[in-house]
Amino acid sequence: MDNNELGCKQSDALQELEMLTVNAKEAQQLILTKILERNQASEYLSKFMNRSTNTSTFKRNVPVVTYDVVQPYITRISTGEDSSIISGDRIVELLRSSGTSRGEPRLMPAISEDLDRRTYLYSLLMPIMNK
Repeated sequence: MDNNELGCKQSDALQELEMLTVNAKEAQQLILTKILERNQASEYLSKFMNRSTNTSTFKRNVPVVTYDVVQPYITRISTGEDSSIISGDRIVELLRSSGTSRGEPRLMPAISEDLDRRTYLYSLLMPIMNK
């Protein structure tokens, strides 16, 4: 089953979730590698990685950050600067949070495949919730 397949049956969704969780560590490592490959030239990652795609280098050099750290980059994109500041993919929309956590909405950059990913996760979730 791939990310573009919608409307999983309950048994299919359970089987897919089981497969994803059994190999979670390997799946996460592969996903991180792909993210680094796609975003290695971004201004933000270049500060820490010097265009490396090595996951150990990433874990060692890139700090865990809060929204406040990346917010200036997002603001620059919202005012018209190129997506390459933080992403190797074109940012197609800036989603706005509800603002309930700090009283004001936050902008969240989204690339075109984000909708496919959200739809895929929803297709896994709904058969289980409707059980």
